[in-house]
Amino acid sequence: MKAVSIKELKEELTNNTPKELRDLCLRLARFKKENKELLTYLLFDSSDEVLYIESVKKEVDEQFELINRKSHYLIKKSFRKILRCIRKYARYSQKKETEVELLVYFCTKLKKFTPSIKKNSGLQNFYNKQIETIRKKVTLLHEDLQFDYGIELNELTSD
Repeated sequence: MKAVSIKELKEELTNNTPKELRDLCLRLARFKKENKELLTYLLFDSSDEVLYIESVKKEVDEQFELINRKSHYLIKKSFRKILRCIRKYARYSQKKETEVELLVYFCTKLKKFTPSIKKNSGLQNFYNKQIETIRKKVTLLHEDLQFDYGIELNELTSD
């Protein structure tokens, strides 16, 4: 089965009643966890972005506590898993400020992580790549935010 375009979906959805739209959304939410998470964000969390960011940070903290620290391989694997979650939550929000805020928080946690990421070149390269990603995303923000995040980036890059 081939999926139709967004334009065709939009046209078809305009013909549905509110009850039919609700039923479609609920049915869609049953199929994938990500659909359910996105619907949860749109209905409950999108009105208060600060609270949403705090809840994601809390989840990141919990994930950092669960990291297996026995080898650098397992540490890096856990870091990538956490980063995937952060990117997913940032995609739900679709706000650049939220994405940058979460990435800065992630890098702050990486910098404070024990054992130090500086002892392994792979982990250090992973960290540096995230810093570069943040730099690119900050350039897309408003000037005031660029300045604020620039200060935070300087703190992250200083040793």
